[in-house]
Amino acid sequence: MGNTLLNSIKENAAKKNKTIVLPESHDDRVLKAAEILVKEKIVSVVTLGNEGTIKVSAQKLGVNLTGVKIIDPEKSDKLAGFANTFYELRKKKGMTPEVATETMKRDLFFGAMMVREGIADGSVAGSTASTGDVLRAGILCVGMPEGISTVSSFFLMVFPDKTYSFADCAVVPNPDSAQLADIAVSTAINHEKLTGEKPKVAMLSFSTKGSATHELVDKVIEGLKLAKAKKPELEIDGELQFDAAIVESVGKRKAPGSNVAGQANVLVFPDLNAGNIGYKIAQRLGKCEAVGPVIQGLKKPYFDLSRGCSVEDIVNTAAIAALMS
Repeated sequence: MGNTLLNSIKENAAKKNKTIVLPESHDDRVLKAAEILVKEKIVSVVTLGNEGTIKVSAQKLGVNLTGVKIIDPEKSDKLAGFANTFYELRKKKGMTPEVATETMKRDLFFGAMMVREGIADGSVAGSTASTGDVLRAGILCVGMPEGISTVSSFFLMVFPDKTYSFADCAVVPNPDSAQLADIAVSTAINHEKLTGEKPKVAMLSFSTKGSATHELVDKVIEGLKLAKAKKPELEIDGELQFDAAIVESVGKRKAPGSNVAGQANVLVFPDLNAGNIGYKIAQRLGKCEAVGPVIQGLKKPYFDLSRGCSVEDIVNTAAIAALMS
């Protein structure tokens, strides 16, 4: 199922003719991924850096970059315009034109501004940069959509018979109720984009429908209310224990009348402890394929990679970025 879903994502991405920027050309894995993405016609690729240096690296690796566009931010005719836009965005925070120009010469920021300005449909970075640096460039340049003020993440958890989305397992340590609502809404939208399934969202807790009372449960109940207010048509319920969310017989017994209990495919964890531990248990003991983390909550796809990522991870993430754009 894992490969089937990923192949389907790549095939659907190819139909959309999107352009993805891979800023970190100094990483061999990025150059190898760029070659595959263009060769297999999954997306058009732009990479950033000194053209001569990139071509020497590609030659050493035996990588063919025919069809990959190379832009040197320092020499680009877009640099002045990007710097001016960034200065205008940040001048109230003390930004100067000089610092804006220097910032835009950095690959992550130049890539993020390409996405903001619609020159690229998405960006995939983080094979060498930290998550903090990648997200900073994304938040400052790409920005957030109306109604969402939380950058979060989700994993596609691919089991042999079903695919779930788990959130948030990588970004927000202790979300409050409003952040939980943002995470639920963003993940539901993206689950449908990537799997084609109608999302059924469970707000997870150690309690099901009042079986326990605690401030940690109250946070989840309030998050559910806020998510319903943001997206009234969404099929969402809570608070639900994990088994009540995914096992039909348990859901019927513990939450009778719920249209989500026992059928959930989007699982929103109450905090990063639960989410991170939960996805790793599913991956390591449940032999599930975990695809992600996929960053969400920005206006356009600006994705972070793990620094331990493989070439295949970069290819898959670029395909996901194309589908989500």
